[in-house]
Amino acid sequence: MSLALVTCEEYDQHVTPPGHPERPQRLQTIRQVLRERGVSTRFPVVAPQPVDADLLEQVHRPGYIRLVEQVARAGGGMLDPDTAVSPRSYDVALLAAGGAVEAVRQVMEGRARCAIALVRPPGHHALPDRAMGFCLFNNAAVAAAFARAQYGLERIFLIDWDVHHGNGTQEIFYTDRSVLYLSTHQENWYPGTGHVEEVGSGDGEGFTVNIPLPEGTGDEGYRHVFEEVVLPLGDAFKPQLVLVSAGYDPHYRDPLGRMLVTAWGFRSFAAWVREVADRWAGGRVVAVLEGGYDLDGLVSSALATMEALSGESLGVEEERAGAREVPYWHIRERVRQVRKVLLAHWNL
Repeated sequence: MSLALVTCEEYDQHVTPPGHPERPQRLQTIRQVLRERGVSTRFPVVAPQPVDADLLEQVHRPGYIRLVEQVARAGGGMLDPDTAVSPRSYDVALLAAGGAVEAVRQVMEGRARCAIALVRPPGHHALPDRAMGFCLFNNAAVAAAFARAQYGLERIFLIDWDVHHGNGTQEIFYTDRSVLYLSTHQENWYPGTGHVEEVGSGDGEGFTVNIPLPEGTGDEGYRHVFEEVVLPLGDAFKPQLVLVSAGYDPHYRDPLGRMLVTAWGFRSFAAWVREVADRWAGGRVVAVLEGGYDLDGLVSSALATMEALSGESLGVEEERAGAREVPYWHIRERVRQVRKVLLAHWNL
């Protein structure tokens, strides 16, 4: 199974304040390991182009786009307490959204079966008119908009496994039935959204699915979620493309989460996603990097995702979280709650 990697060194030019977790070393470390293991010679590495302005305006309001540009051109600043803009951040953010778009292009035009966009800054907290949570432009949402506009897709399954709820992505597609947005995230965590009862509205009612999980959920808890909710929902929706907001901060070592997922857990996530895509979307999967702030955990988890999407071994070793997962009954009850809500909209 072919896999394309979309990335570039220009992403390092988005500079954040000292001590900020969303730092250039995230991608620098991934690139270094890809070179050391020969991964970048086994799969095509594709450079992104800046996203087209008209496409970006399908997701973000023009005034907000201009604000990001103005702050960057003026030398940078903070758009909120967490979200930094440096002099090159506007250009880099255009490349980040463009990387997600290029990944979609790779799979939709048959150049690769799957693609992973290793981009920064991340995107899933970015609202139509506001930056938030390290995010400037919503890369995955732009990728979905591109898939609809360019290829006429009507059913896009956007799965977000970041430890934080993708409030920006949810808001963008909350009334839209062409994108089924599903988020697994740590409950009672930043940014405070993503409750089970948030299911979309209007034409999009039933097309937003939130699965908040208790602190301490690990590989086995997520397995139950995927088997009981994600896979059946994929079969009910029958997507033409599967997009993933691939955040690796549920990793047990991550400083911004309190989950217990291992790299092997993320490999399972990607394998289940590929299973849905193989059944309904011609195998087409696009993963877009979101969070993940422990460098070792980030690298091993990203490599594990590449293993599952490509079907090739990249030398990721099995690991154990070293802590006991939350009791199974917590997960079982949450899954029952989610399925009860979904049954009003889906035949699962």
